[in-house]
Amino acid sequence: MIHWHIYSAGLMAISLFAFCGWLISLARDNVTHVDSMWSLFIGMSAYTYTLFFFELSPRTTLMLWLVTFWAVRLSVYLTWRNWNPHEDHRYAEIRKNNEPHFWLKSFYIVFGLQAALAWIVSMPLFGAIESKAALNQWDYFGALVVIAGFLWESIADWQLTTFKSKTTNQGKVLDTGLWRYSRHPNYFGECCVWWGFYIIAYAGGAWWSIISPVLMTLLLLKVSGVSLLEKDIADRRPEYAGYIKRTNAFIPGYPKQ
Repeated sequence: MIHWHIYSAGLMAISLFAFCGWLISLARDNVTHVDSMWSLFIGMSAYTYTLFFFELSPRTTLMLWLVTFWAVRLSVYLTWRNWNPHEDHRYAEIRKNNEPHFWLKSFYIVFGLQAALAWIVSMPLFGAIESKAALNQWDYFGALVVIAGFLWESIADWQLTTFKSKTTNQGKVLDTGLWRYSRHPNYFGECCVWWGFYIIAYAGGAWWSIISPVLMTLLLLKVSGVSLLEKDIADRRPEYAGYIKRTNAFIPGYPKQ
């Protein structure tokens, strides 16, 4: 039985947090911190579901550990990466296209939209926490997929940060390490994390939560991920055209000659 009132409570918790983020954006005149809030939206939903079910089953405990490590790591990384007074160019463009009164429109265009997406994406967490079934081999397999994706994404972020920290690399293209096998290994790792969460939910009987990893995959490939980043990057970095020809966009593979 799906407890829709508990699932809806997750939306309420996320929405309240998003509202607080919007108020902060008014004081800062900057909405970039919503990136840091994204993973916390999802982590908050998991803890909200747990509080309503009043129990820590083995599957719930497993899911909470995994989602906590993922959410905290991603939020800290994005906060550190965006730690400056300037608004990210993506949001600056959204602001430009939605003036006048972007301060008001940002409530639903930025914070409201991301809160709603985070709630939908949290579906496997809800399904796993709601389940009363015993742990089985699919849970362990799903956990391995989450951990593998987490490590892949973390290593890719670290390699990119190290590359960008060197002034001699300005304007150049990172094509070593994990970035030799995929142009977006961090997004591939993130995709694996969500398919891993779904496998755990599936192990508990929540097969219907497949909308979450499918949505995340589409977002990473077609909306806020690969397509958005590569929209004009070849114009800014001439080397990127050759990088595209020899390197897979998403799924890792050996470079083409």
